[in-house]
Amino acid sequence: MEYESQNWIWDGLYYCPRLFGGLMLTVALLGLSTTYFGGIGLFPLPYVWLDSGVFHKKKCEKKRIRVYMDGCFDLMHYGHANALRQAKALGDELVVGVVSDEEIIANKGPPVLPMEERLALVSGLKWVDQVIANAPYAITEQFMNSLFNEHKIDYIIHGDDPCLLPDGSDAYALAKKAGRYKQIKRTEGVSSTDIVGRILSSLKDTEGGGDNTSTLSNGGSGGRHQSQRGQISQFLPTSQRIVQFSNGKGPGPNARVVYIDGAFDLFHAGHVEILKKAKQLGDFLLVGIHTDHIVREHRGMPYPVMHVHERSLSVLACRFVDEVIIGAPWEITKDMITTFNISIVVHGTVAESNTLLPGETDPYAVPKRMGIFRFLESPKSLTTSSVAQRIVSNHEAYMKRNAKKTESEKKYYEEKTYVAGE
Repeated sequence: MEYESQNWIWDGLYYCPRLFGGLMLTVALLGLSTTYFGGIGLFPLPYVWLDSGVFHKKKCEKKRIRVYMDGCFDLMHYGHANALRQAKALGDELVVGVVSDEEIIANKGPPVLPMEERLALVSGLKWVDQVIANAPYAITEQFMNSLFNEHKIDYIIHGDDPCLLPDGSDAYALAKKAGRYKQIKRTEGVSSTDIVGRILSSLKDTEGGGDNTSTLSNGGSGGRHQSQRGQISQFLPTSQRIVQFSNGKGPGPNARVVYIDGAFDLFHAGHVEILKKAKQLGDFLLVGIHTDHIVREHRGMPYPVMHVHERSLSVLACRFVDEVIIGAPWEITKDMITTFNISIVVHGTVAESNTLLPGETDPYAVPKRMGIFRFLESPKSLTTSSVAQRIVSNHEAYMKRNAKKTESEKKYYEEKTYVAGE
């Protein structure tokens, strides 16, 4: 009698090593005892167990590892996405804590994106299974016990960059002490601070020449001659990184392919919502990411803030996106529609600019003639410009607070000196 090539032995050994070891020890003892007592015959026990269904199509389920990673996730970028991708690789289910607005203000200053928008961005990532809103900035003992007991977290994950509290202590000290901490590698070439720096540095050449924020909102030719310092990126794209972010699957033979294009600069909650809405119209969502040259030509400097590969990775990380065209053309041609088997072309009602350059043809003329074009009502009124304007406003408020603080400190020391002089 054969039992599926006796694979049950190896399955039992792999899935339930302790149980299997105990059963095998019992077999050995019974075998010795029957020999000792004169060779009393017994049925071959493995086959008895087989017939009783102990192992037949019944395996001990392997425990799913749940990992937790938290963060502010303000100005979500591909570095955040890559961190969460790495965290997910350390387990089976990824739970993400999004730090509350109040905690961010207390520890780092006001966030650019409010909780609602940061939740939409994190929830929209393809590697995230569950989100905990209003997570604390520091892993307290109470919160850590809640993670372990209520959320069934096995490990707490953080990057290899230090995370210090205002008092200089390690925010993850308790998790490390508990032996439930794992570390991932920080993504090179990008940070929220870096992105803020790119935007602010583009304003330096306009100092003393009027409104510093004008070039962030009008996209006019006045911004085309600004310094390129705000456009410098240290990110080095590789084919491996693109593969890591990609789904690796093409559309099925009868799939309804939806196409949407744009700059998708400073990837925000508005992008997530319109991509979600576009995906609902078909089976496969293809996103065209315009080149830096096209974006700059239509919007002027300092855009795009993120270069085409950075923007492509941010879009690829979105759970609603199946594939991207890196450096998509401005005009959608018949050949392009045929090549990618596009069923419908969509465009959001909220965009940076729906006006065309002088002498420019409508980029959606072909799909409109073919009857496959559709405007999508944008769920949010967010734009890249509005996000950039928030960054500038936050910076100006920060500088004013510092100036007042410096002035009050100066006054304090002057008064102390005056009193001491008396």
